[in-house]
Amino acid sequence: MSKEELLFIPLGGVGEIGMNLALYGYGTKGDCQWIMVDCGVTFPDMTLPGVDLILPDIRYVQELGDRLKAIIITHAHEDHYGALLSLWPILKKPVYCTPFCAGMLEAKAVYERDKPEIPVNIFEAGNIFEVGPFKIEAVHVTHSLPEPMSLAISTPLGTVVHTADWKIDSDPTLGRVTDEEAFRRIGEDGVLAAICDSTNAMRTGDSPSELEVSESLADIISSAKGRVAITTFSSNVGRLRSIAHAAKKNNRRVMLMGSSIRRVVEVSSDLGYFDDIDEFVDERDFDTVDRANLVIILTGSQGEPRAAMAKIAKQEHRNVALVPGDTVVYSSRIIPGNEKAIIETKNLLIDQGINIITDRDTLVHVSGHPRQNELKEMYSWLKPQISVPVHGEAAHLSAHARLAGNIAVPQVAPVRNGDVLRLAPGNAEIVDNVPHGRYYKDGIIFGDEREIGVTQRRKLGYAGIVSLSIVLDRNGNMADEIDIEIYGLPEITGEGEEFDDVLYHAATGALNSIPPKRRKDAEVVRKAVRNAVRASARDHWGKKPVTTVFVAMI
Repeated sequence: MSKEELLFIPLGGVGEIGMNLALYGYGTKGDCQWIMVDCGVTFPDMTLPGVDLILPDIRYVQELGDRLKAIIITHAHEDHYGALLSLWPILKKPVYCTPFCAGMLEAKAVYERDKPEIPVNIFEAGNIFEVGPFKIEAVHVTHSLPEPMSLAISTPLGTVVHTADWKIDSDPTLGRVTDEEAFRRIGEDGVLAAICDSTNAMRTGDSPSELEVSESLADIISSAKGRVAITTFSSNVGRLRSIAHAAKKNNRRVMLMGSSIRRVVEVSSDLGYFDDIDEFVDERDFDTVDRANLVIILTGSQGEPRAAMAKIAKQEHRNVALVPGDTVVYSSRIIPGNEKAIIETKNLLIDQGINIITDRDTLVHVSGHPRQNELKEMYSWLKPQISVPVHGEAAHLSAHARLAGNIAVPQVAPVRNGDVLRLAPGNAEIVDNVPHGRYYKDGIIFGDEREIGVTQRRKLGYAGIVSLSIVLDRNGNMADEIDIEIYGLPEITGEGEEFDDVLYHAATGALNSIPPKRRKDAEVVRKAVRNAVRASARDHWGKKPVTTVFVAMI
């Protein structure tokens, strides 16, 4: 049996949506050379107060040292490239990506403090390049932004196709159709494994075309009496084009709102993806365009509090306002965890007499990921020996695995983040598990939950904080009244007493119970008062606040 082996290790994006990062290794055991495919982020929910971004834990990648040869980015969605600016200074390896991804990376860096200068190697669809022992062919697929790629990764032990995000769309409004000919050719040459997108594996049939979405949006705009505001993901360049075409059919002008949308359009325009689109209206010229002649594309489809949609809903935007009879279209899916924020924004708009249209009402959004028939089509092209479902939560991965088994893929190899899957030689097998997890960006600081203080913030959010200051003289007597401040606690107890008074009395009672000689020990005083205050809060409220006691001796 060959001493060489071919390994696959996901460190993000498997068992979850987002934060995609995969490693491929080839060589002898313990001395493989590696490439990293994608370097994405996911976004925090309310359980992570203060956290800006969630990044994959790359401790294992760091341990590879010089054996990591390159980082290859399949496309410029945040969940595939969003961690690169933060993590590249740690790894400092060559980066390979498409022109659009390189442009987005450069535009993104403008907003970063101490931005790194990342050297980028550009590749396009059809290009073949070599990195260490890997020969990599970029294959064009259809997705929702420019230049999405699958990677055919060839080694002496076989070829692995890393599909990344893709779908089959016979009428895309952006770019070419998925390159069936290239996938068939690769399949005829022999494919060891398909590492394949599972996001829509639970959905039967085929995905609607983006052209159908454009036609549906044109119908909505045609029947609307006032302005039409359409909120979508800023990176969905295909959807931005669909909206622009739909507006043009109805002789309406288009205005862009939101810095991230403007940034994406600027990069796309530089590469020619908006050459056939009319010039956009500047939001400062909002009042100069008649209500019946305007379509607005804006950020905030997920209820983000600082996005343009939220500001308009709260009537806080300095340039733009909607009025009764205007229409807002949510041309996007709901990312799990954002439901409450989205509903709150919608309710604010509805209270103002604004019409709301979502994908529950009509076709205003289509995913960029394959449904079951498209997955079957891809497998018929590639004819892989092994199916490895990735890019999805447990339910998606399980549905994908069942589908692959039902269409007689010889072996299905389920994995989760951190699993070391040996693809060859022999049958696919999990042979180890490596460190993996989540790493957080909090302002300009990076770390785990403990290092950036998230655990303590949760306690503060749950039970508030009490801060006390005690000044004692050399004999252990109080030199001044105890100062107490409470934050995030009820003002009044269930018995109708002022809560700060109750805690003050608990603190003085604890202090007075300590013999004067022992009061000279600041630590004894601190512990006694802290315990008494927390116990009193528990008795009157049922919760123990974070309590800090400062003791000064004069």
